[in-house]
Amino acid sequence: MGSVPRMPMDWDKLRVFHAAAEAGSFTHAGEALHLSQSAVSRQISALEESLGCTLFHRHARGLLLTEQGQTLYGTVHEVFAKLAKTQRAIADSQTRAEGRLRVTTTIILGTLWLAPRLHEFFDRHPKIQIAMLTTDAELDLGMREADCAIRLSPPSQPDLVQRRLMLINTHPYAAMSYVQAHGLPETLADLDRHRLIAFSSGARARIPAPDINWHLEVGTDDKPRRAILEVNSAYGILRAVKSGIGVGVLPDFLAAEHRDLIPVLPDLGRHNFPAYFIYPEE
Repeated sequence: MGSVPRMPMDWDKLRVFHAAAEAGSFTHAGEALHLSQSAVSRQISALEESLGCTLFHRHARGLLLTEQGQTLYGTVHEVFAKLAKTQRAIADSQTRAEGRLRVTTTIILGTLWLAPRLHEFFDRHPKIQIAMLTTDAELDLGMREADCAIRLSPPSQPDLVQRRLMLINTHPYAAMSYVQAHGLPETLADLDRHRLIAFSSGARARIPAPDINWHLEVGTDDKPRRAILEVNSAYGILRAVKSGIGVGVLPDFLAAEHRDLIPVLPDLGRHNFPAYFIYPEE
């Protein structure tokens, strides 16, 4: 007759066996596992029956592993040690960020806002490497062209999570040299007589803030004001304003870094553009 096939070893019974071998008694093993002494004894007996051998010598002073018990304990102890190590690694990976992160954002946010502030991020997360992709085009996060995005408008792609980060405040600014030469506009009507700098129409089509040139339209009837200079980047507008060419709209966070820039019509109120952190659901 052939041998009777053994049933697979039960993990719960192996856990009880390991605890009993570590503790040296059923009572102490039960305390560690929050089980009764009788429940531990039943589990060990069932394991011994399934293996067809005795695992412990039972005596008044406690438990002593048999030869077969020593063999099983060596393997089970190694397995449980590896499982504990894996559990710790998984827990650590959830609390300690590391790896390469591809972040796409607009040119203005990436070069003028995000890049100068990344040192704080790296101080907190030294094991992350960032690849920053600055473009006013909307990369496809679903196709993994980037891992996440910081944008000035909600995503057009489905199945993307968006979290509002902040408001980008903008205001018209002029350089001190321009104000000394042409005066400071004091009313909306004064803007009609000043040199204005704006985003170019080509850039405007790519920038997800349709009223980025709001200073050309605020306070007018139907016909917008004419800009003497159009530039396709915020940095270009900054340089033009600083050179004294005219009045241009800039993010407040950027203008604050340049003491020679003066806010124009500060009581006019600010136009805000929300910035969003966007990433795939998975």
